[in-house]
Amino acid sequence: MLFTSAALEGIAAGAVTLAFRRWRRPSVRAGTVLRTAAGLVEILAVEPVEEVGEEEAVRAGFADRAALLRSLHKGEGGTLYRIELRLGGADPRISLREQDALSEVDRAEIARKLSGMDSRAKRGPWTAAVLGLIAECPGVRAAELAARTGRDTVPFKNDVRKLKELGLTESLEVGYRLSPRGEAYLRG
Repeated sequence: MLFTSAALEGIAAGAVTLAFRRWRRPSVRAGTVLRTAAGLVEILAVEPVEEVGEEEAVRAGFADRAALLRSLHKGEGGTLYRIELRLGGADPRISLREQDALSEVDRAEIARKLSGMDSRAKRGPWTAAVLGLIAECPGVRAAELAARTGRDTVPFKNDVRKLKELGLTESLEVGYRLSPRGEAYLRG
């Protein structure tokens, strides 16, 4: 489930507590936690609805009901769903990537996870090469980095996300860079 930057700002401020989507079937359910640029967003309830009230439109971050309805692209079909949500806290990857004082246990755990990713990859080991490339080329577009490795962009980005989950990389406006944790790991 995607949110506009304005909606994320509203969620972070506590002003946006609803979202509306038109789906053939819901893509989230109550209890889902989404990672967003604003932090963790908790989905509290997902319900099909027939109508949207003026107050609900404002709670969804729109000036009024008409603005919300224009955003829903009625021609797409599907059922209208009301999603109740709230900010669930900061993204835990942010504090993880700042941890640059790695113990031997930390290093061994990171190495174990990277080794597991490498061993499961059909194309063979990739983690060291991608970490090295990001270290050499911070802020370079993902498509260019992928081309340098002879890979398609989407699978390359998926792999970088796996490294981000370990707190080793972070996304920039354009491209990536190693996090302090990633730099510490590579320094050995």
